[in-house]
Amino acid sequence: MSQAVTVRVAEDPADREACFAVRKEVFVAEQGVPPEIEYDAYDAGAVHVLAVREDGLPLGTGRLLHGEAAAAKTGGDPAVGSLGRLAVTKEARGLGVGAALVRGLEDAARVRGLTAVDLHAQTHALGFYERLGYQAYGPEFPDAGIPHRAMRRDLTQ
Repeated sequence: MSQAVTVRVAEDPADREACFAVRKEVFVAEQGVPPEIEYDAYDAGAVHVLAVREDGLPLGTGRLLHGEAAAAKTGGDPAVGSLGRLAVTKEARGLGVGAALVRGLEDAARVRGLTAVDLHAQTHALGFYERLGYQAYGPEFPDAGIPHRAMRRDLTQ
C-alpha cells in the first residue's frame, strides 16, 4: 500500500456522508442494488466505520448493528452484533482495506460488550471472511438478488 490507511468510527456528519457515498458507488452504481433498499432505518442507530487514505480520500466503509437492531439478523442473541454494508472502492480493492474495516468493526463490537459478530456474505466473498476467522452456517439465500451465506466469528477467542 503506497499510503497508510486509517479506519475510524464515523461520528461526525462528514464521515457518515463519506460512508454513504462509498456504499452508493459500490452497491448502487456497481452492483445495481436499488437505493431504496441500500439505505434503511438501521443506518441511524448503527456504528459506521470509514477507511480513509492519508490524504483523506474515502476507501471503504462498513456498519455494525447491535442490540435490538441486530436481533432479527442474529437469531435474537443480544451479545451478537451484525456486521454489514462492507464496501471498498474499486481502486482500493486488494490493498487490505476490507480486512482493516472488518477488524475496526470487530473492535467497535468488543467496546460495546458483544461476544460475536454475524454477517451475510456475498458468496464470492466467503473465502475473504473465512481468512478473517468467520465460519459459514445455514443455506445460501438471495439478498437484493445476490446469493449470500450467513457467517459468524466468536470475538472471545
